[in-house]
Amino acid sequence: MTDVHEPEIRSYNMSRIRDKNTKPELIVRKFLFSKGFRYRLHDPTLPGKPDIVLAKRKTLVFIHGCFWHGHEGCRYFVIPDTRRDWWIEKIAKNKANDEKNKQKLTENGWKIFIIWECELKFNKRDITLNQLASDLKCESLY
Repeated sequence: MTDVHEPEIRSYNMSRIRDKNTKPELIVRKFLFSKGFRYRLHDPTLPGKPDIVLAKRKTLVFIHGCFWHGHEGCRYFVIPDTRRDWWIEKIAKNKANDEKNKQKLTENGWKIFIIWECELKFNKRDITLNQLASDLKCESLY
């Protein structure tokens, strides 16, 4: 199947997709800051450039887009009909990179939390964020 958009329009649409400072990321950052957590962003020295780095706690938070990171069973993870094989390969590579980075980080003693975009939708947001804060506070006890 061919693309439904002209190449110029597709290029423009793809250029509007952000990899940093996304809406889900901003929601989590604002919440953590309001709860007194201080953090760094996108540390390029760490595998996968984690979205949020809580260095004192040796803890990382990744906020994954359901589509880009292949959130299985999620309604927001739907492979496009155009260039289907390319998308399947692209998302499989993203997932493999996520696993590789996660393994390296845990081997180096980092605790990792992954929050999916769908967990920050309005109906689940409070539960997700409060659980994260609770988990982070428990981590600081050890």
